[in-house]
Amino acid sequence: MQNDATLRFKPYTRQTVRQTPEWSKLSADQQEAVDIVGRVLPFRVNSYVLGELIDWQQIPDDPIFRLTFPQKEMLRDEEYDQLRTLIRSGNSEPEIDKLVHKIRLRMNPHPAGQLTHNVPYLDGIPLQGMQHKYRETVLFFPSAGQSCHAYCTFCFRWPQFVGMDEFKFDARETSHLVEYLKRHKEVTDVLITGGDPLVMNARSLAEYLTPLLTPELAHIQNIRIGTKSVAYWPQRFVTDKDADDLLRVFESVVASGRNLAIMGHYNHPNELEPEIAQQAVRRIIGTGATVRMQAPLIRHINTDPDAWARLWTLGVKLGAVPYYMFVERDTGPSDYFKLPLADAYDIFQRAYRQVSGLARTVRGPSMSAFPGKVMVDGIVTIGGEKLFALQFLQARNPEWVRRPFYAKFDPQATWLDDLVPAFGERKFFFEDDAPQPPAGKRVIPVHVAGTGRVDEADFVEAAQ
Repeated sequence: MQNDATLRFKPYTRQTVRQTPEWSKLSADQQEAVDIVGRVLPFRVNSYVLGELIDWQQIPDDPIFRLTFPQKEMLRDEEYDQLRTLIRSGNSEPEIDKLVHKIRLRMNPHPAGQLTHNVPYLDGIPLQGMQHKYRETVLFFPSAGQSCHAYCTFCFRWPQFVGMDEFKFDARETSHLVEYLKRHKEVTDVLITGGDPLVMNARSLAEYLTPLLTPELAHIQNIRIGTKSVAYWPQRFVTDKDADDLLRVFESVVASGRNLAIMGHYNHPNELEPEIAQQAVRRIIGTGATVRMQAPLIRHINTDPDAWARLWTLGVKLGAVPYYMFVERDTGPSDYFKLPLADAYDIFQRAYRQVSGLARTVRGPSMSAFPGKVMVDGIVTIGGEKLFALQFLQARNPEWVRRPFYAKFDPQATWLDDLVPAFGERKFFFEDDAPQPPAGKRVIPVHVAGTGRVDEADFVEAAQ
């Protein structure tokens, strides 16, 4: 491949990846899977991912290959067969699209109440380019950041990239965000997310950030930028034509007195080990910004505790802060990626005990579930009963945070909704205000976006 310093960004999609020399390294079945599954889930890679991150001698087991290339098993067998039959029979695109849309709706496009309960209001108008789930933090989705340098096959925001406009979050400018923040002094953190905000050029990013740096918004202490570019295109910070301009934007945020946190998504140490990826981290930190590392635990990709320990250790060496190990969300091809919570806890513990105290800033395994971020804190035995020890790291109701609670141990449970309260309790403490649940349902009280409180008259049913 080209030298990293001269490599130009070139993305490839389902239609154009056939033009790459790597395409011939795929078997006929693998090529078919890209075409078929890539019609349902977003697919995008780039020259750096193909040439630097994927070990083509190890496919299909290479972790970055599974992280970026669609696999047949990501669809149910009957779905794959139906879609393949339609395509091979020469059916019209509208007929194929109809089946694709049906499959996508089955995949729980927006989990954890993102559309129904996270969208805040301003003067009675919903702000579709924002989310406000937790009291202190507002998420902002700039319309210019609605793609990524490459797409992850597990991505829980996959509807943003496949034309499902009814599920899309995007905002064209910051005026509504600024006005909302003026009225909500309890907000201290703004997370700029997407997509990936760093697909924008430096000038466009500055246009979104600069309005947040005024004295009138002095209560905004932290600005976060969620990005996978640190792994998929570290050239963004090193050799891109406006890389230096981007770093000057970072410096302007820090100079305003705010903390700028780059929330780097690293799924595997292979993404941080290239020299240019390490150089990117050093340059970001050199602006006064911080880099935090987070990723979900994903079957087929990063279930090796040694790999997590290697990632965290290298991150700390470079000055980055290990932050979260998430549990894969119940959306998209989650059946392909999910792990039992018991296995997730075991992997986290075995990785955690390998690293020094400087890397033990990491928290997990954590579920970003409807009521909040729930961490599996341990597996314990109390009164002869084996249990999951749990706690909220963040919650719709701030009073729930760090309050321990317990669930019956279930070796097959993969998500909060699979768990049953311990000690004979009928419901968890955070369900205390809920009405009597109908048969087969769990009812969870709903936070009113932007208020930091729970509305006792407003509830959501979650299938058990």
